[in-house]
Formats: sequence, structure tokens, C-alpha cells
Amino acid sequence: MEVLFDSLGLSEEILKAVTEMGFTKPSPIQAEAIPSLLEGRDVLGQAQTGTGKTAAFGIPALEKVDISDKRTQVLMLCPTRELAVQVTEELRRLAKYKKGLKLETVYGGDSIERQIRSLKIGAQIVVGTPGRVMDLIERKALKLDFVNYVVLDEADEMLDMGFREDIDTILESVPDERQTVLFSATMSKPIMGIAQKFQEDPVQIKITRKEVTNENIEQTYFEVKQRGKIEVTCRVLDAYDLKQVIIFCNTKRKVDEVTEELSSKGYSVESLHGDLRQTQRNQVMAKFRSGAANILVATDVAARGIDVSGIDAVINFDLPLDEEYYVHRIGRTGRAGLTGKALTLVAKDEKYRLRQIETYTKVKIDKGVIPTFEDIVGVRKARFISQVEEAVSTGDLDLYEDMLGMLHHTTGFTTEQIVAALVKINMGVQKSEFADNDLAWDADRDRRPSERGFEKRGRFEDRGGRGEERGSGRFGDRGGDRGPREGGGPKRNEPGMVRLFVSVGRKDRVQPRDIVGAIAGEAGIPGRVIGSIDIFDAYSFVDVPERDARKVVEAMSGNTIKGKMVNIEVAR
Repeated sequence: MEVLFDSLGLSEEILKAVTEMGFTKPSPIQAEAIPSLLEGRDVLGQAQTGTGKTAAFGIPALEKVDISDKRTQVLMLCPTRELAVQVTEELRRLAKYKKGLKLETVYGGDSIERQIRSLKIGAQIVVGTPGRVMDLIERKALKLDFVNYVVLDEADEMLDMGFREDIDTILESVPDERQTVLFSATMSKPIMGIAQKFQEDPVQIKITRKEVTNENIEQTYFEVKQRGKIEVTCRVLDAYDLKQVIIFCNTKRKVDEVTEELSSKGYSVESLHGDLRQTQRNQVMAKFRSGAANILVATDVAARGIDVSGIDAVINFDLPLDEEYYVHRIGRTGRAGLTGKALTLVAKDEKYRLRQIETYTKVKIDKGVIPTFEDIVGVRKARFISQVEEAVSTGDLDLYEDMLGMLHHTTGFTTEQIVAALVKINMGVQKSEFADNDLAWDADRDRRPSERGFEKRGRFEDRGGRGEERGSGRFGDRGGDRGPREGGGPKRNEPGMVRLFVSVGRKDRVQPRDIVGAIAGEAGIPGRVIGSIDIFDAYSFVDVPERDARKVVEAMSGNTIKGKMVNIEVAR
């Protein structure tokens, strides 16, 4: 039997708002979670971005709030300021007809004095990041004595960012008589530990991967040489005539490079990464939402919380280092019943990661054919003809009818030459340095002799989470359960390699793929040149080519691995 919103026992105010938003039928997570939460049960939900989980925990929160009481009754924790803002905006839309309701969003990067003043006036619902919530609690500006409904949204991301202690402290500060709602993309042991400690007999809800990797998202990959990715991105943008796109990169450095390249080619593009101040981020998102910029280049963490309707496509310029991130990325498109595209550029040394994603999502990703230069010219010609037809049909050409005669007289060119020049100016397409056969890689012909057979030998088996190389543990957790070797010192490194000390280890949930991904991404060196990795409880060692050692140390200065700031130096 089909479930509709008007069968869930919601108030007229909420139903009216939901109807205005264009929804009549709840998503699977909403249909399962809302009734249980309205009954007062705790809920433990496994769901990714794009499943409608904000309304799933937000609607019951709005129904339970006592508007006559200005004290804080609902606390929602989010890993990033972008997600906190998105959740608040969704709640505002749902609470449009709940007169007297006050919401406040609190996060770092915004004036804490302004937030304190707002909290003093009163806010029944507070949405915030753990760090800022802790600051406000310590300043006694945020009082949790009357909170009866707590939400942890994307709890796994909060743990990865190092907020476990803050979460424990915050939940211990809230009255025992409360509802606790926990949503996470994964159900790891730490997540289950939080659930066991702070939830009482929760209703467990899981949205299957089939429902998450939406059937109305067309998933395609292109085999691309690394140096040809920008050219292929431009061709894909033109060939598919994409109006609003998010391009994902693994590092902020790559975000800046891609943004600069696309901008120089005339595309309307903005970037989003962790180095931007909050005011800058707000300006970027305002341009993207309004259409002033139709391409947004972003890192995974910076894109958390982006909720923009009508995104035509997601382009994975880099394959994500974690399969979960792929699901998060493509969930940005194909929402609310619309169709979307997930287009992935796969370099030769990324093919194994694509296979992992297919295994994880249980979805076969189709191989696409890179559009040729002639294809792009044809697309732009057709678009130009359409624009001419529209301009003629709308009239108002009187001002320009004398231009052809003026151009004949001034330049002496023929009509055909003038029209061709005007078309060229309008289309803006230029032949790049890439021939069509220089873009795609051939799995056999394009491989260097020294690289052949790597897949068979398992040379890269543990890079990027591929599992340990059987028998040798070359890239595995060499410390095993025995801990570090006596003295905790590094082993002798291979000839031509330098052994580096890395200040994160097993206790930080670091895997070899995390170290390889961070170093390769930030230092700009191929992952295949990174050698042995030994992971111990509190630290790790990694071999890199001697010529790249200084570059790696400098590039990783001030950077993070798994959300934790790291120190990398030559091992003594």
C-alpha cells in the first residue's frame, strides 16, 4: 500500500508546507522514520545524502516543539557548516506555517558574539557543528537543560573529523529523558558504540544501496590520459549541454587548477574548498544557486551540505579515495524524480578504483566514448543555428540590419567570410593541442613495459583500500597485532627511497590508501611510485622516492589525513 504524507498524522501546518514544496509521497527513509519518531522512539538510520533524511528527522522535531516555550528543545549536530546551513534552510521551508518558531545555526567562521545574542533571545531549535556547540556550552550561552530531541546527522563524518569526544560531552550534557536520532552513511563499530551508549532500544532503518545509487542517474566513465582530463571535461560539458554541474576533485590544489583552466577557456565557474572564508563560501553558493556560475568545482568535504535542486550532472574529475564518497557525490544529481548524469574520468592508474566502486555499489558503470573535436564543433553549430532562429523570431532586428552593409564596405570581405567570422566569435571553440587519439588511453598499447603485469602481481593491491597483498603484506598494516618493532624505529628503506615518519596510525583509523591518497594528491606525485607502508598504533612509516621526499614533506605541512592534522618528516 502506498504511503502518503497525509497518512502520517502530521499537522496542517506541516502538510501545507510539504505540499507547497511539491511532495505528496515520502521517501523510503521518511516513511519508515517519521512514524517511529512521532511515537517517541529513538532511531538509528543508515542513509546517504539525497535520501530525504533531513525531513525524516526534521518533521518530527517541528511537530514536537512547544512554540510557546522559547528555550532550546531540539539540538541537531552536523559535521560541517555547509550541512548545518542546509539542514536549517530545509527546516525553515518545512516550518513555513509554524508561526513563532525560532531556529538558530551555529558554526565556526561566523561571529560567535552574534550567535550568543541570538541564543539569548531564544531559539527552540539549534543546528550546529560540534566544535561551536561546545564553545557555546562552555560560555554558558547554549543551555541544554530542556532539550528533549537530539539529532546526529552524518555521524560517521563527524567521527572521521575527530569530534568523538565533543559528541560524548554534548550528549552527556543533555537530559536523559530525550529522543536521540542518529543518521550515518556507514554503521562502523564506533557508530554502533555511540548508539549503544546514548540510545535506548532504537528503531533501526537502513536504506539499501540500490535505493541510494538512484536508477534515474545515468552513470558513465571515460578512459582518459591524466594530462587530457581538462580537455575531456570541456568536451563533455559541451557535448551534453550541461546547465548546472558540480565537478569533484580530491584536493584543494586540484580544485584551484581545474577552476583556473576552465575559467581561462571561457566557462562560468566557481570553486569551493576548505581555504575559503565563510563569507566567500556564501558568495560562491549564491552565484551557483542563482545561475550566475553554472559550474562548481569542489572537494568532498567542502561540498558536504550542498543542496541545490536541478543539478544536471556530477563530474568526477578525480575518482574518490573512498567508495562512500562516490555515492555522496552522485547523490547531488537526479533528485526529486529528475534525471541526472554521473560522469567519471578514469586515468590509467585509477581503473582498479572504478572496479571497487562498481563492486561496492553493485552497479555496472557504462564506458563512454570521448566526444571528438568535430562532435563539439557540430554541437556548437547546432546551438548557434537555434540561437539565430530564436533571435529572428523575436524580432527587433532593425537596429542591426545595416551592419552587413557596413562590414562589406569597411572590410571588403564577402558575406560568407563575415558570417563565418561571426559564427567563430560566437561559438568560441578552438582547436586544442590534443588530437582525439591523444586523450583516451589504450589498456594494452598505452601501458609502459615496466608497468605490465602489475595487476597480476598485486603490486598495488592495497592502494586505495584494495585489501592486503596476500602473503607479503607489502602495503598492509605491517605492525599487525604485534605492535611496532623493538625500539619503534623504521626498518631499512629500499635503494633510492627515503623513509618518512607520519604522525598518524592505527588508532586514527588510518589505512594505506589514506596515506597514498593524501601524499599523491597534495604532493602531485603518482601513487605508483610510493613504496612500502608500515602502520603502527600511533604512527606510520612510508617510503617515497628520494627525489620527491622534500616535496612530500613540504606539501603535507599543515594538511590532514582522515581529518587529523599530520606531521611528516624524514624518519630517524
